[in-house]
Amino acid sequence: MEEPISAFAMYAAKRKKTEQLLSKKKKKQKTFEQKDVKQASIKQEMGCKDVISKLKIMKEENKKAAKKKKVTVQIIHAKSKKKGNHPLYANIEINKHDHRNPVEDCGQLFKWLVYPMTTEQFFTQNWEKNPLYIKRDMCNFYKFLLSMSLFEETLRDNNVLFTKHLDITSYSHGVKETHNPPGRAYASIVWDYFKNNCSVRMLNPQIFIPKIHALNATLQEFFGCFVGANIYLTPANSQGFAPHYDDVEAFILQIEGKKRWKLYKPLKPSEHLPRYPSRNFDESELGEPILDKIISAGDLLYLPRGTIHQAMALDTYSLHITVSVYQRNSWCDFFEKLLPQALKRATKRDIRFREGVPMNYLSYIGCQYDDLRKDSFKTLVMKLFVELLEYIDVDHAADLMAKRHIHDSLPPYIFKPERRCTILEDGENLYNRPKRYGKIKLSTEIRLLRLYCIRLIKEDKVYKIYYSTENSKEYHEYEPQYLEIDKEFVPAIKQIIEAYPDFISVKDLKIEDVDTKIQVVKDLWEKNIIITKVPLNCVHY
Repeated sequence: MEEPISAFAMYAAKRKKTEQLLSKKKKKQKTFEQKDVKQASIKQEMGCKDVISKLKIMKEENKKAAKKKKVTVQIIHAKSKKKGNHPLYANIEINKHDHRNPVEDCGQLFKWLVYPMTTEQFFTQNWEKNPLYIKRDMCNFYKFLLSMSLFEETLRDNNVLFTKHLDITSYSHGVKETHNPPGRAYASIVWDYFKNNCSVRMLNPQIFIPKIHALNATLQEFFGCFVGANIYLTPANSQGFAPHYDDVEAFILQIEGKKRWKLYKPLKPSEHLPRYPSRNFDESELGEPILDKIISAGDLLYLPRGTIHQAMALDTYSLHITVSVYQRNSWCDFFEKLLPQALKRATKRDIRFREGVPMNYLSYIGCQYDDLRKDSFKTLVMKLFVELLEYIDVDHAADLMAKRHIHDSLPPYIFKPERRCTILEDGENLYNRPKRYGKIKLSTEIRLLRLYCIRLIKEDKVYKIYYSTENSKEYHEYEPQYLEIDKEFVPAIKQIIEAYPDFISVKDLKIEDVDTKIQVVKDLWEKNIIITKVPLNCVHY
């Protein structure tokens, strides 16, 4: 008969068995950890190979897509449009105490520009893809913007300079020439060239013509980047420019007369959506046009960048405006801001980016070598590139793009009802006796003048507000302008930005001290960055 086992002995045996199991698990866990590290390393290498493999596949797919890509021109014949207020005029006719929504206004303006297409149709079917020709049979569609008489008035009333503001050109027998004399472009001199079959191009007409400034500045809010314009005046039976393509999305607004336009597809895939304008082409290089049409007053022609084009006036003169947008606004431009900053951060934080390259790598890497060691070098580079992705900061890259945009931008166009609520027509007034001044109070409601007129950026641990409200209408005439602000005011600035296009009360801003709160708002108001909901109350003293 077996002796009974005591409870203590049973507990001791169980404990010993448990300890043995735990010991085995610990040993196994160590083995697993070593194995996991090895597997992780293998996976990382495989990941790099997968990345390389996927990149190769994507490259081949892109090549095939480029070969298959067909450029087609969409032609739309618009029905007569009912007479109504133009979006730019609508702002003038509103109640003096009412504010239109600037976001809706810029959307309505673009809708008018591509009528009868919808905005969605345009961006789905044409934007950066296919040219568009809209025939309207409405010769006065753009008449409010420009006319021959307004063009002459502009020359007579302003200091328009040859080369800086205006070019005189001709194109004959395949040769384009520029005939700019020095000095001011007096109307009589310009018309003398014009009568001798020279074309006239006015650069940046928004400097002199407020309605074109209104058009460009409003579209600037729609696209979120600089919008430019040129005016082209071509005499009958002549051509001013050689066939070429541009690096902008171009909207041609035919104002008066008519012109025969020929469009050609890009000569090679790399010229779809180019980053730079082309040389002048010889017609023998171009092949058959994809569009050959006469564009009349009121018509619209849209050319994606890279569309080769030439135009000739026929039996009458031609006057048109080209509105241009999206220059240097591609993914490439974004990555040019993104990657250097990512590399800077990676180098600072990760020692692998500071380690030396393999010794003697120049003895087997380069176009002069066909060495198998290239593959391992490429794998190492791809591995580091994958690691670099951990350090990208899209916010910072976007801020750098926005900073450039602010410098490029036209100043916002301020419509008549708005002016009474800005520093332009409110505040101190010399001719009121006694003097008066606009007083910002806690109850005052404020809003950004325009969404894209400012950018809050952190540079070298300092917060700055870059703004375009005091920009010149001449491109880059002034250096970038900004206000430095203390970190404690950043939440309040963000409140104002995030509230747009709605108004926000001064009392609701996240600044504790009342006097400081009012002073911050006053600083913004004095730079024309904000607008009040109603004209400021004026007090006498």
